[in-house]
Amino acid sequence: IILVHGLRGHPYKTWASDGKADNPPAVGSSKWRQKIKSPFKSLATPAESNSTQNERDSRQQDVFWPHDYLAKDTCEARVWTYGYNADVIGGLFKANNKNSVSGHGRDLAVRLERDVGNEDPIVFLAHSLGGIVVKDAIRRLSEECRRRIKLIVFLGTPHRGSDWANWGEIASNLARVALQDSHKKMIETLEVDSEVLDNIHEQFVQVVSEHDIRIHSFQEGRAMSGIKGLHDKVCDPSLEHAISDLTNPHGQTQVVSDFSSKLGLPNIETVESIDSNHMQMARCTDRSDESYRFVAGVLKKFLKNAGLNAGHKAEVSCSTTSSYCIPFLRNQHFVGRTKKLKELQEKLMVSSHCQKLALVGLGGVGKTQVALQFAYTVKEHWPEYSIFWAPAISAESFEQAYRDIAARCSIALDPKQEDPKESVRRYLNSDSAGKWLLIVDNADDEEIMFGKSSDSACLTDYLPQSENGLTLFTTRHREVAVSLARSEVIELQEMDPDEAEAFLKQSLIQKEMLQNQEKTTELLNELAFLPLAISQAAAYLNSIQTSIPEYLSLLRSTEQDTVSLLSREFRDDTRYKISKNSIAATWLVSFDQIRRSDSIAADLLSFLSCIEHKAIPQSILPSVDPEERMVRAVGTLRAYAFINRRKDGDSYDMHRLVHLATKVWLDKHSARDALNETVATHLAEIFPSNDYSNRDIWREYFPHALQFLKNTRTLDIEARYDLCMDVGRCLMVDGRVGEAVVWLSECFFWRQNRYAEDHPSLLASQHVLAGAYEADGQVKEAVKLLEHVVAIEKELKEDNPSRLASQHALAIAYKEDGQVKEAVKLLEHVVAIREKVLKEDHPSLLASQHELAGVYQADGQVKEAVKLLEHVVAIQKELREDHPSRLASQHELARAYQVDGQVKEAVKLLEHVVAIEKKVLREDHPDRLLSQNMLLDWYAEQRSEGGDETETSV
Repeated sequence: IILVHGLRGHPYKTWASDGKADNPPAVGSSKWRQKIKSPFKSLATPAESNSTQNERDSRQQDVFWPHDYLAKDTCEARVWTYGYNADVIGGLFKANNKNSVSGHGRDLAVRLERDVGNEDPIVFLAHSLGGIVVKDAIRRLSEECRRRIKLIVFLGTPHRGSDWANWGEIASNLARVALQDSHKKMIETLEVDSEVLDNIHEQFVQVVSEHDIRIHSFQEGRAMSGIKGLHDKVCDPSLEHAISDLTNPHGQTQVVSDFSSKLGLPNIETVESIDSNHMQMARCTDRSDESYRFVAGVLKKFLKNAGLNAGHKAEVSCSTTSSYCIPFLRNQHFVGRTKKLKELQEKLMVSSHCQKLALVGLGGVGKTQVALQFAYTVKEHWPEYSIFWAPAISAESFEQAYRDIAARCSIALDPKQEDPKESVRRYLNSDSAGKWLLIVDNADDEEIMFGKSSDSACLTDYLPQSENGLTLFTTRHREVAVSLARSEVIELQEMDPDEAEAFLKQSLIQKEMLQNQEKTTELLNELAFLPLAISQAAAYLNSIQTSIPEYLSLLRSTEQDTVSLLSREFRDDTRYKISKNSIAATWLVSFDQIRRSDSIAADLLSFLSCIEHKAIPQSILPSVDPEERMVRAVGTLRAYAFINRRKDGDSYDMHRLVHLATKVWLDKHSARDALNETVATHLAEIFPSNDYSNRDIWREYFPHALQFLKNTRTLDIEARYDLCMDVGRCLMVDGRVGEAVVWLSECFFWRQNRYAEDHPSLLASQHVLAGAYEADGQVKEAVKLLEHVVAIEKELKEDNPSRLASQHALAIAYKEDGQVKEAVKLLEHVVAIREKVLKEDHPSLLASQHELAGVYQADGQVKEAVKLLEHVVAIQKELREDHPSRLASQHELARAYQVDGQVKEAVKLLEHVVAIEKKVLREDHPDRLLSQNMLLDWYAEQRSEGGDETETSV
């Protein structure tokens, strides 16, 4: 194995990183000196000079991984590092120059023929520009030497230029990184002979194709930061989209682009990225670093195969020792999920403490695809592991997978004697199976996994357990995940915005669709960043050839259009043929599983489909006895990731798309009408009264009650219209008068068509609607309604509370209609009756006295108004200072003071009212606006009269 460094590199420093190696050998150790060689810069010789020894001593804290790790991990091979004078940049990219790439390539070829001897096979590991040196050397070698070269691993090597990153720009990038911007003039005057570099590339491609030399190209996964000049400018506006492939989200540029760092030879080349920048991809601090694990994995896999079939193709069948049963090819559209994949690798492949792990998440979030990517990563970097895949969609699919494993591993099956699943389990438990990874996909159904009862058959009976084995489960059900893997559970969430956009781009035929960034972001938001929903949208866009704005419009139009899009099937070779591929169908499977296993959770899911999907209060949920059953039902829905608890701990959210899918599910089971009746009855029972103390509750319930009412206008039951009444009353108190009129009107007209005119419920709805009409400025309609109610209620006793309430309301309507004398007469009558039968602090009496004072004021009886209001305000001191009735009376008293000439008292009291209302009422609440505007008018009057200009902030 020969390691070749890049521009301004070093046979030691390029591969060394600060950190302490695990048990580094002594410098002069003959055992390791025989394994690590450098033709030009010896790492350890008996005749080291003092200066060299001092340099070596300073390195003892470094991790020089070719020596500290690779030499130990590849006992079959000798490891060499090759050094050359890469400090001189002038002329490096020109022909006929002793310091050119070609000159270095010629020297490497000569020394390879002379010094390497008869080692066979030969493997090169080249970083950056060192890859070009290796390519040039190989085209110069003899046929005999070429035949011994079986594998070349490139780390960030620029193989070719492109329209948007030509050879000059690539060379400039490499020079900037090497020189750290310290030789600007040299970089600006750097001369590049593209023809020479292209010739090296073309001749090399011909050689590797003829000699079947395997290529593994690693690309830099991170950009370099802090290097001036790497932000390439695109001269041709038509190529602006191309440069985006070179830059990360922060605008940092890759030193070597993904296009340039691969040969583009799919038959002999494997390409993958390392999550490091151009410089760090050649270094590591310990064995668990991704850079070392990936590179060493490729080399170990090659050595393992080469030992079995010396002199033959490097990838000849690891399958003779490792077996693979993976039902899908690698997903070429897979992007992102780097952190989760790294976490899987750390837990299962690096750590020795985890043998079972569960990946859990919402259906459609991409669990199978992450598991598939992980399987191919293990296959590539841990070739000693066999990989088996068993879908647990059904008992039949699991058994078929085990039969496939038996066939692949040559396990003899006797159908008459033993269950094939038991045969495979026993084989995997044995040492003869070697190391293995078993992926149990779609372990969603509790009955399939654990059986219907303790004595029934279940799939867990056939799961192998061996010190040599690892098991990865994917499931939508958190309880299943915990039962299978205990605390070793990784939760997979939706993609982040950058991942989702990259995935959509990868999935689309016409990449220019993404030029409208705003609409692209909106679409991904609507799809909740779920990979399956994005795949479904991309399939639609590709086949129908509509635009993203048009698709977004359909998704946002009617509920029917949205459901139609979510239910549309599409072909996907990385999913099971027996599975439905639409996002809606995926969730329907889970809904059915819940219906079979937890009826209370299914009922709860049905209820949630009828209300708003965000900020669902715990208190609005139907009650169940015992309470523990509801706790378990909520847990089931959370386990499937259908609802998520908010940070406040008392409310939940549901994915909008899941919410819509539940409606599809309910329509499928024809349960919608019966469900609506149940929900209407429940909401009518729990919706609070319009008492001010319930304000926080009704504000929480408003979105859910209103959502239900809007979707059930054809529901012809009394409970729905009782709910209309309750919601309308609370909307009135909350200042949402226009909305109140809508729902109170619905209630009134429904009752009018079903009840006799003297029915208490009808009269109550007329009374409340009249109040809403009045507040909404429809005074004539209010008077008309209330006169009808008062006339009907004449049959009631004089002190009947309903009769007095209607007279009270009619008097207020008279006042608003300008019929002040009638208002005074009627309210004096109401107050007189209530003073006889009610205590002085009764809210109804105080309300009538308050309104009578207002009518007195309108009638010019200001002194009487002030006297009555002072009495009311004094009594209401027992109420909270932000109580609406107390604030209303103080407001009215301030107005009376002002009319009575007590301006300072008026201003002081109204300032107090405004200050309180600013704290508790919305900015657009009518009462708050009225108080603020009145106070501003008074301030203006004071200024015009030359009075005190001191104002409170309004």
